[in-house]
Formats: sequence, C-alpha cells, structure tokens
Amino acid sequence: MTRRKLSRREAIKGSAALGLTLFASPLKAQAPEPVAITPQLIDAATREGKVVLYSAMDLPVGEKLGNAFQARYQGIEVQIERSGSERLFQRVGQEYASNIHAADLITTADASHVISWKRSGWLAPFVPEDVAKYFPGEYRDADGTFAISRIWLSSIACNTDLVKPADAPASFADLLDPRWAGKMVKGHPAYSGTIMTATFQIVRELGWSYLEKLSKQRVMQVQSSTDPPKKLSLGERAIMADGNEYSVVLLKEAGQPVEPIYPAEGTPTITGPTAIFAAAPHPNAARLFQAWLHTRQTQQFFTDYTAQYSAHPQVTPKPGRRKISDIKLMKEDADGVEKMTDEIKTRYARLFRV
Repeated sequence: MTRRKLSRREAIKGSAALGLTLFASPLKAQAPEPVAITPQLIDAATREGKVVLYSAMDLPVGEKLGNAFQARYQGIEVQIERSGSERLFQRVGQEYASNIHAADLITTADASHVISWKRSGWLAPFVPEDVAKYFPGEYRDADGTFAISRIWLSSIACNTDLVKPADAPASFADLLDPRWAGKMVKGHPAYSGTIMTATFQIVRELGWSYLEKLSKQRVMQVQSSTDPPKKLSLGERAIMADGNEYSVVLLKEAGQPVEPIYPAEGTPTITGPTAIFAAAPHPNAARLFQAWLHTRQTQQFFTDYTAQYSAHPQVTPKPGRRKISDIKLMKEDADGVEKMTDEIKTRYARLFRV
C-alpha cells in the first residue's frame, strides 16, 4: 500500500514554537551533563555491534565517515541510509506514524527538521564533551538534543571553459540577464534540504519576484544540491544558480574547469545538525558515533575531505581554501524555514513547473 506523504504542517501539528539563535524553545534549557568517550561507552557500543545513520550527506562522504568510525571502533558496523533531507523528513514521519524505529541517529541538511523532531519528543538529549567545551551556543541545542556537525554554502558558480572571468555573473541579479537563459542549472527544494534552506533565504532577501523572473530563464532543474556542480563540470550548463559550494571547490581542486562565485547579495548559509533518536535501537553506539563525530580530530578530517566548514573553533581550513569569515553570508533561520516549507514547495513547483 502506498503511504500518503505528510505535509510539514501535518508533521508538526499541535506543537508549540521553539527558540535558540538559529532555533526557538519555550522550555527552560537544561542540557544533560557532557559525556566523554570512555572505555565503558565503547564497550557498551561494541556489544550493540551496529549503528544506523540516516544521512543527507553525499553518499561518498557518509561512507568515508562510516569507514573511519569502523576503523577506529572495530566491531561496530555503520549502516548508512542516504537520501535528500526532505525525503528523510517524510520517511522519519511515516516510520514513527507506523511505530517503526529503525534509525539510531540522523544528520540532515535542513536544520528546521530538528525543531519538529524535538517538539515531538523524538530526540534524545546527549551532549558530547567537545560540543560542551568548544561549540558556540548558536551551533548546539541548549537542551542537548542536537549539535551542528557541518556548515556549508549554496553559492553560484560557472564553467570556466564556457564563461570568461570578465563575463561571469557576480550576483543573483546577474542571473536574470537574458544571455544566461537556457544555460543554468539548479537544485529542487522539495528534495534537497540545502536548496530548501537556500530558497528560503533568497526569498527573504530578494522576494518571490526574483524567483519568478529566474523561472523564466529556462533553468535545468535537478534534484540534489550535489547535482548542479556535476552538470557544471561536465559542461552541460555554463552557470550553477544554486548548489553545494564545497562540491565546486573539490572539483576545482581536482582540475575541473569550475569556479565558485559568492554573490554580492550574500551567499546562503546552511547548517547540518546531527541528533540521536530517543527510540534508537542501538543507543550506546549512537552516543559513541555522536561524540566521535564532534571531536576536533573528526571535524578536521571531515572539513579537509569535504571542503565544508566546522563550528569547532580548533578546526582550521585546508591551505588554499577560503575562510568562511571572508565571505559575505546570508543569515540562516531554521525556525523561518520550518514555517515556510510548505509554501516554498508549492510556489516553487508552480513557478518552475516541476
């Protein structure tokens, strides 16, 4: 039997609003005591023998992390279920509605998801020692139910074989120039949490009128935010209207003819929280993975490998890469994304006819 998809409004019906700097909460913050990685935690996790991660990360990235964890803690298998964030949100809602609890923890590219899951009581408070010691307050939940594992951008970009540097667009407004009609590619907010978050920020800053004009530019529509950089590097399109900046950086480092562009209006900023489910079938393995993921060593390994950014202040950019502090950014607002998700999906589909 085909399950009906839950709307975001249905998934959070009857819930009150939350609040932090990025997120919102009516409850007095009271996170549990920080937890270090101890022999006792490792033993308990090893006895469980497995951890199931629902992940919106690119599959190669998730697998790289999983393999690193398995090498560090032998005897614990990492099972990764990868999909776009918006699909994962639907999946979790459907599973919980059917009393299915398959995932131990989840990492999403749409930070508004944790607002809903926390409100529903689906997340288990757990504070890794490194998160408590080093992560700024805006990058961790005051109640301890999630932490921001990665930060990345949704930039524009160009294929340097097809676009001369002097001709490259420098802003979102430049993408409306008729010369780029039929030459652009972008992701879809109904599939990708990155594009959902970026679309919200663009609408907030530039208005729906901007997207209405962009939709008339015969833009190639793909699903994941990882797809536009690939289309760009293959020369299928000259301009990337949105998508993962880090993928463009990695392709450029690999010798592909691509160049990230940080628009004059500001570059949309995305944060990816990771959280443990309260009904996790392997709770100790989930806690160990969460603690390991947010150590300085893992965060440095992750940023070096992926060209993303970390909230851990001891992590430094790989030589040759830009610091996020040097880029003009649009401000993230996870609470705002949650409120506008259904509207964005509906209006975007109508404008781009997808």
